[in-house]
Amino acid sequence: MHDPRDTRADGLPISPYDLRRATESAARAAYDWIGRGDRALADDAAVGAMEARLAQLPLDAVLRIGEGPRDEISSLYHGQRFGDPERPPQWDLVVDPLEGTSYLAKGMTNAMAVVGLAPYGSLIDLHPVRYVEKLAVPPAARGRVDPAAPISERLRQLSRALGKPILDLTIYVIEKPRNKALVEAIHEAGARVALYPAGDVAGALMAVTPGSGIDALMGTGGVPEGMLSAIAIRAMGGDFMARVDPQLATEQQAVEATDMDLTRWYRLEELVRSDKVAFCATGITTGLLLDGVERRGDQELTHTLMIGGPAGHRQMLTSWHKRS
Repeated sequence: MHDPRDTRADGLPISPYDLRRATESAARAAYDWIGRGDRALADDAAVGAMEARLAQLPLDAVLRIGEGPRDEISSLYHGQRFGDPERPPQWDLVVDPLEGTSYLAKGMTNAMAVVGLAPYGSLIDLHPVRYVEKLAVPPAARGRVDPAAPISERLRQLSRALGKPILDLTIYVIEKPRNKALVEAIHEAGARVALYPAGDVAGALMAVTPGSGIDALMGTGGVPEGMLSAIAIRAMGGDFMARVDPQLATEQQAVEATDMDLTRWYRLEELVRSDKVAFCATGITTGLLLDGVERRGDQELTHTLMIGGPAGHRQMLTSWHKRS
Protein backbone atom coordinates (compact mmCIF):
# COMPACT_ATOMS: atom_id res chain seq x y z
CA MET A 1 0.00 0.00 0.00
CA HIS A 2 1.27 3.48 -0.84
CA ASP A 3 2.51 5.40 2.19
CA PRO A 4 1.29 9.01 1.88
CA ARG A 5 4.40 10.16 3.73
CA ASP A 6 6.72 8.72 1.06
CA THR A 7 7.86 11.61 -1.15
CA ARG A 8 9.86 9.35 -3.47
CA ALA A 9 6.95 7.27 -4.71
CA ASP A 10 5.55 10.09 -6.82
CA GLY A 11 8.75 11.98 -7.65
CA LEU A 12 7.65 14.94 -5.51
CA PRO A 13 9.90 17.04 -3.24
CA ILE A 14 7.26 16.94 -0.55
CA SER A 15 4.36 14.57 -0.09
CA PRO A 16 0.69 15.56 0.16
CA TYR A 17 0.92 14.18 3.68
CA ASP A 18 3.30 17.03 4.59
CA LEU A 19 1.61 19.62 2.38
CA ARG A 20 -1.62 19.03 4.24
CA ARG A 21 -0.19 20.88 7.24
CA ALA A 22 -0.75 24.13 5.36
CA THR A 23 -4.42 23.43 4.63
CA GLU A 24 -5.12 22.07 8.10
CA SER A 25 -3.59 25.18 9.70
CA ALA A 26 -5.68 27.48 7.50
CA ALA A 27 -8.88 25.53 8.16
CA ARG A 28 -8.38 25.54 11.92
CA ALA A 29 -7.64 29.27 11.91
CA ALA A 30 -10.76 30.04 9.87
CA TYR A 31 -13.01 27.93 12.10
CA ASP A 32 -13.49 30.71 14.68
CA TRP A 33 -15.00 32.96 11.99
CA ILE A 34 -17.72 30.62 10.73
CA GLY A 35 -21.07 32.43 10.74
CA ARG A 36 -19.71 35.64 12.24
CA GLY A 37 -20.39 37.80 9.20
CA ASP A 38 -16.84 39.11 8.76
CA ARG A 39 -15.28 37.66 5.63
CA ALA A 40 -12.19 39.89 5.84
CA LEU A 41 -11.15 38.67 9.29
CA ALA A 42 -11.91 35.07 8.32
CA ASP A 43 -9.72 35.36 5.25
CA ASP A 44 -6.93 37.10 7.17
CA ALA A 45 -6.87 34.28 9.72
CA ALA A 46 -6.68 31.58 7.07
CA VAL A 47 -4.06 33.44 5.00
CA GLY A 48 -1.78 34.07 7.98
CA ALA A 49 -1.93 30.47 9.15
CA MET A 50 -1.29 29.01 5.70
CA GLU A 51 1.59 31.37 4.93
CA ALA A 52 3.31 30.56 8.21
CA ARG A 53 3.04 26.83 7.63
CA LEU A 54 4.18 26.98 3.99
CA ALA A 55 7.25 28.92 5.10
CA GLN A 56 8.21 25.99 7.35
CA LEU A 57 8.09 23.38 4.59
CA PRO A 58 11.27 22.31 2.71
CA LEU A 59 10.05 23.65 -0.62
CA ASP A 60 11.72 25.87 -3.25
CA ALA A 61 8.61 27.27 -4.87
CA VAL A 62 6.94 30.33 -6.35
CA LEU A 63 3.35 31.16 -5.50
CA ARG A 64 1.95 31.26 -9.02
CA ILE A 65 -1.64 32.07 -8.01
CA GLY A 66 -2.32 33.46 -4.56
CA GLU A 67 -4.55 36.03 -2.95
CA GLY A 68 -3.71 38.82 -5.36
CA PRO A 69 -0.90 41.02 -6.75
CA ARG A 70 1.90 42.17 -4.46
CA ASP A 71 0.94 45.84 -4.75
CA GLU A 72 -2.48 45.05 -3.28
CA ILE A 73 -1.74 42.54 -0.51
CA SER A 74 1.17 41.63 1.75
CA SER A 75 0.63 37.91 2.32
CA LEU A 76 0.34 35.02 -0.15
CA TYR A 77 0.68 37.37 -3.12
CA HIS A 78 1.29 36.29 -6.71
CA GLY A 79 4.99 35.60 -7.15
CA GLN A 80 5.80 35.16 -3.46
CA ARG A 81 8.88 33.01 -2.96
CA PHE A 82 9.12 30.09 -0.55
CA GLY A 83 12.36 28.32 0.29
CA ASP A 84 15.93 29.49 -0.35
CA PRO A 85 15.83 32.63 -2.57
CA GLU A 86 19.42 31.90 -3.66
CA ARG A 87 18.32 28.69 -5.37
CA PRO A 88 16.23 28.57 -8.55
CA PRO A 89 12.59 27.66 -7.84
CA GLN A 90 11.59 24.10 -8.64
CA TRP A 91 7.85 24.22 -8.04
CA ASP A 92 4.75 26.33 -8.61
CA LEU A 93 2.15 26.76 -5.89
CA VAL A 94 -1.53 27.65 -6.18
CA VAL A 95 -3.38 28.39 -2.96
CA ASP A 96 -6.82 29.32 -1.75
CA PRO A 97 -6.63 29.54 2.06
CA LEU A 98 -10.37 30.06 2.27
CA GLU A 99 -12.38 28.88 -0.74
CA GLY A 100 -15.91 30.13 -0.13
CA THR A 101 -15.03 33.17 2.00
CA SER A 102 -18.35 34.99 1.93
CA TYR A 103 -20.29 31.79 2.53
CA LEU A 104 -18.16 30.77 5.50
CA ALA A 105 -18.97 34.17 7.00
CA LYS A 106 -22.65 33.21 6.66
CA GLY A 107 -22.08 29.76 8.15
CA MET A 108 -22.80 28.03 4.86
CA THR A 109 -21.50 24.85 3.25
CA ASN A 110 -18.43 23.74 1.24
CA ALA A 111 -15.76 26.14 2.59
CA MET A 112 -12.28 24.62 2.28
CA ALA A 113 -8.57 25.46 2.52
CA VAL A 114 -6.76 24.28 -0.62
CA VAL A 115 -3.17 24.00 -1.90
CA GLY A 116 -1.89 22.70 -5.25
CA LEU A 117 1.72 21.98 -6.28
CA ALA A 118 3.19 21.45 -9.77
CA PRO A 119 6.68 21.64 -11.34
CA TYR A 120 7.98 25.16 -11.94
CA GLY A 121 6.72 26.56 -15.23
CA SER A 122 4.17 23.80 -15.83
CA LEU A 123 1.07 25.91 -15.12
CA ILE A 124 -0.56 28.08 -17.76
CA ASP A 125 -0.39 31.84 -17.24
CA LEU A 126 -3.89 33.27 -17.62
CA HIS A 127 -3.08 36.73 -16.25
CA PRO A 128 -5.02 39.09 -16.19
CA VAL A 129 -8.04 36.76 -16.32
CA ARG A 130 -10.09 36.36 -13.14
CA TYR A 131 -12.95 34.19 -14.39
CA VAL A 132 -13.15 31.16 -16.67
CA GLU A 133 -15.94 28.91 -17.85
CA LYS A 134 -15.24 25.36 -16.68
CA LEU A 135 -16.12 21.81 -17.62
CA ALA A 136 -15.12 18.82 -15.48
CA VAL A 137 -16.10 15.24 -16.33
CA PRO A 138 -15.15 11.78 -14.99
CA PRO A 139 -12.51 9.48 -16.51
CA ALA A 140 -15.09 7.57 -18.58
CA ALA A 141 -15.96 10.81 -20.42
CA ARG A 142 -12.39 12.01 -20.90
CA GLY A 143 -12.03 13.44 -24.43
CA ARG A 144 -15.64 12.57 -25.25
CA VAL A 145 -17.41 15.83 -24.37
CA ASP A 146 -16.95 18.90 -26.57
CA PRO A 147 -16.98 21.96 -24.27
CA ALA A 148 -17.73 24.27 -27.21
CA ALA A 149 -20.91 22.39 -28.11
CA PRO A 150 -24.37 23.62 -27.03
CA ILE A 151 -25.39 22.45 -23.56
CA SER A 152 -27.90 19.94 -24.92
CA GLU A 153 -25.20 18.33 -27.09
CA ARG A 154 -22.70 18.28 -24.24
CA LEU A 155 -25.24 16.40 -22.16
CA ARG A 156 -25.92 13.94 -24.98
CA GLN A 157 -22.19 13.27 -25.30
CA LEU A 158 -21.85 12.86 -21.55
CA SER A 159 -24.85 10.54 -21.50
CA ARG A 160 -23.30 8.28 -24.13
CA ALA A 161 -19.89 8.28 -22.43
CA LEU A 162 -21.30 7.34 -19.03
CA GLY A 163 -24.04 5.03 -20.30
CA LYS A 164 -26.69 7.00 -18.40
CA PRO A 165 -29.87 8.61 -19.70
CA ILE A 166 -29.77 12.41 -19.72
CA LEU A 167 -32.65 12.35 -17.23
CA ASP A 168 -30.32 10.65 -14.72
CA LEU A 169 -27.41 13.08 -15.11
CA THR A 170 -26.68 15.55 -12.29
CA ILE A 171 -24.61 18.64 -13.11
CA TYR A 172 -22.92 20.67 -10.38
CA VAL A 173 -23.28 24.44 -10.90
CA ILE A 174 -22.35 27.36 -8.66
CA GLU A 175 -25.47 29.41 -7.92
CA LYS A 176 -24.55 32.78 -9.42
CA PRO A 177 -26.46 35.13 -11.74
CA ARG A 178 -23.83 34.52 -14.44
CA ASN A 179 -24.81 30.84 -14.52
CA LYS A 180 -28.58 31.37 -14.74
CA ALA A 181 -28.82 30.70 -18.50
CA LEU A 182 -26.70 27.56 -18.06
CA VAL A 183 -29.04 26.19 -15.40
CA GLU A 184 -32.05 26.85 -17.60
CA ALA A 185 -30.39 25.06 -20.54
CA ILE A 186 -29.54 22.02 -18.40
CA HIS A 187 -33.11 21.82 -17.13
CA GLU A 188 -34.48 22.22 -20.65
CA ALA A 189 -32.32 19.30 -21.81
CA GLY A 190 -33.79 17.15 -19.04
CA ALA A 191 -30.85 16.77 -16.65
CA ARG A 192 -30.71 17.61 -12.95
CA VAL A 193 -28.79 20.53 -11.47
CA ALA A 194 -27.05 20.47 -8.09
CA LEU A 195 -26.91 24.17 -7.19
CA TYR A 196 -24.53 25.31 -4.46
CA PRO A 197 -23.65 28.86 -3.40
CA ALA A 198 -19.92 28.05 -3.25
CA GLY A 199 -17.46 25.24 -3.69
CA ASP A 200 -16.57 24.74 -7.35
CA VAL A 201 -13.33 22.95 -6.34
CA ALA A 202 -15.43 20.43 -4.43
CA GLY A 203 -17.85 20.22 -7.35
CA ALA A 204 -15.08 19.61 -9.89
CA LEU A 205 -13.51 16.86 -7.79
CA MET A 206 -16.85 15.19 -7.22
CA ALA A 207 -17.53 15.34 -10.96
CA VAL A 208 -14.44 13.25 -11.71
CA THR A 209 -15.04 10.78 -8.86
CA PRO A 210 -17.19 7.84 -10.00
CA GLY A 211 -20.13 7.15 -7.72
CA SER A 212 -20.15 10.62 -6.14
CA GLY A 213 -23.62 11.46 -7.44
CA ILE A 214 -22.24 14.30 -9.56
CA ASP A 215 -21.69 13.59 -13.28
CA ALA A 216 -20.08 16.88 -14.37
CA LEU A 217 -19.30 20.42 -13.30
CA MET A 218 -20.23 23.31 -15.60
CA GLY A 219 -20.31 27.07 -15.28
CA THR A 220 -18.15 30.15 -14.79
CA GLY A 221 -16.03 30.63 -11.69
CA GLY A 222 -12.71 31.95 -10.43
CA VAL A 223 -9.32 31.18 -11.99
CA PRO A 224 -7.65 30.09 -8.69
CA GLU A 225 -10.38 27.53 -8.07
CA GLY A 226 -10.11 26.41 -11.68
CA MET A 227 -6.36 25.87 -11.53
CA LEU A 228 -6.59 24.04 -8.21
CA SER A 229 -9.23 21.77 -9.73
CA ALA A 230 -7.04 21.20 -12.80
CA ILE A 231 -4.05 20.19 -10.65
CA ALA A 232 -6.10 17.63 -8.73
CA ILE A 233 -7.86 16.28 -11.83
CA ARG A 234 -4.51 15.94 -13.66
CA ALA A 235 -3.66 13.27 -11.10
CA MET A 236 -7.16 11.77 -10.85
CA GLY A 237 -7.53 10.84 -14.52
CA GLY A 238 -10.64 12.85 -15.23
CA ASP A 239 -10.97 15.73 -17.66
CA PHE A 240 -11.06 19.47 -17.06
CA MET A 241 -11.22 22.29 -19.59
CA ALA A 242 -11.48 26.07 -19.26
CA ARG A 243 -12.35 29.10 -21.42
CA VAL A 244 -11.58 32.74 -20.61
CA ASP A 245 -14.88 34.36 -19.58
CA PRO A 246 -14.45 37.92 -18.20
CA GLN A 247 -17.14 39.06 -15.80
CA LEU A 248 -15.95 42.46 -14.61
CA ALA A 249 -15.59 45.61 -16.71
CA THR A 250 -11.98 46.06 -15.59
CA GLU A 251 -11.24 42.43 -16.37
CA GLN A 252 -12.85 42.75 -19.80
CA GLN A 253 -10.69 45.75 -20.61
CA ALA A 254 -7.52 44.01 -19.44
CA VAL A 255 -8.29 40.90 -21.47
CA GLU A 256 -9.08 42.95 -24.58
CA ALA A 257 -5.59 44.45 -24.32
CA THR A 258 -4.13 40.96 -24.79
CA ASP A 259 -4.42 38.56 -27.71
CA MET A 260 -6.45 36.00 -25.76
CA ASP A 261 -9.10 34.12 -27.73
CA LEU A 262 -12.33 34.13 -25.70
CA THR A 263 -13.72 31.25 -27.76
CA ARG A 264 -10.83 28.89 -27.11
CA TRP A 265 -11.15 26.04 -24.62
CA TYR A 266 -7.85 25.10 -22.97
CA ARG A 267 -7.34 21.36 -22.50
CA LEU A 268 -6.22 19.91 -19.18
CA GLU A 269 -2.74 19.16 -20.53
CA GLU A 270 -2.38 22.83 -21.51
CA LEU A 271 -3.50 24.09 -18.12
CA VAL A 272 -1.17 21.76 -16.20
CA ARG A 273 1.71 20.43 -18.29
CA SER A 274 2.90 17.77 -15.84
CA ASP A 275 1.42 14.92 -13.87
CA LYS A 276 3.94 15.31 -11.02
CA VAL A 277 1.44 17.22 -8.92
CA ALA A 278 0.20 17.31 -5.35
CA PHE A 279 -3.12 18.57 -4.02
CA CYS A 280 -4.57 18.97 -0.54
CA ALA A 281 -7.94 20.25 0.62
CA THR A 282 -9.13 20.48 4.23
CA GLY A 283 -12.77 21.11 5.03
CA ILE A 284 -13.71 24.15 7.09
CA THR A 285 -17.50 23.91 6.92
CA THR A 286 -19.04 20.54 6.11
CA GLY A 287 -19.87 20.04 2.44
CA LEU A 288 -20.43 17.32 -0.11
CA LEU A 289 -16.74 16.44 -0.39
CA LEU A 290 -15.31 17.01 3.09
CA ASP A 291 -16.43 17.32 6.68
CA GLY A 292 -15.69 20.62 8.36
CA VAL A 293 -13.54 21.33 11.39
CA GLU A 294 -15.06 19.94 14.57
CA ARG A 295 -14.17 20.82 18.12
CA ARG A 296 -14.44 18.29 20.91
CA GLY A 297 -13.20 19.61 24.22
CA ASP A 298 -9.51 20.45 23.88
CA GLN A 299 -9.25 18.65 20.50
CA GLU A 300 -9.92 19.76 16.92
CA LEU A 301 -10.84 17.27 14.22
CA THR A 302 -9.97 17.93 10.56
CA HIS A 303 -10.83 16.05 7.38
CA THR A 304 -8.37 16.30 4.47
CA LEU A 305 -8.25 14.98 0.91
CA MET A 306 -4.72 14.32 -0.35
CA ILE A 307 -3.89 13.58 -4.00
CA GLY A 308 -0.41 13.13 -5.41
CA GLY A 309 1.72 12.14 -8.36
CA PRO A 310 1.31 10.45 -11.72
CA ALA A 311 -0.35 7.42 -10.11
CA GLY A 312 -3.07 9.63 -8.67
CA HIS A 313 -2.78 8.25 -5.14
CA ARG A 314 -5.65 9.50 -3.00
CA GLN A 315 -6.17 9.43 0.74
CA MET A 316 -8.78 10.84 3.06
CA LEU A 317 -7.16 11.70 6.39
CA THR A 318 -8.93 12.39 9.65
CA SER A 319 -6.61 14.15 12.12
CA TRP A 320 -6.89 15.10 15.76
CA HIS A 321 -5.14 18.29 16.85
CA LYS A 322 -4.48 19.56 20.36
CA ARG A 323 -5.99 23.03 20.70
CA SER A 324 -3.46 25.67 21.70
